[in-house]
Amino acid sequence: MSVIRQEASDGINQLEGYLLLEAERSSARHDAEEFAARMPWLGYGEREELVRLYTEDRSRLTRQTLERVSDRAAELRREYGARYRQLRLATWCTAASLAPAVAVLGAVLSR
Repeated sequence: MSVIRQEASDGINQLEGYLLLEAERSSARHDAEEFAARMPWLGYGEREELVRLYTEDRSRLTRQTLERVSDRAAELRREYGARYRQLRLATWCTAASLAPAVAVLGAVLSR
């Protein structure tokens, strides 16, 4: 992949991540406001504090979840990559060990 394409791909990935994060923040704030609305006895300052804390907690939990998912994805990528290399090596070894037999069989059948 060319450097320009890689930079473009990285930029698109960053933009997508930013947009997803902003959508999550907006959703968290909306949910926080709905939660606070169920408590009509709260004063304005208390309501704003509740919305702020709820939004912060949700954002923290989302970040932690995303980090765990990202870590697990990297772990699986390593595991599957290692397994793929093992299978590829086994396939090549099998093909190499069968090659002489195939050559002999081909010679016998061509007579």
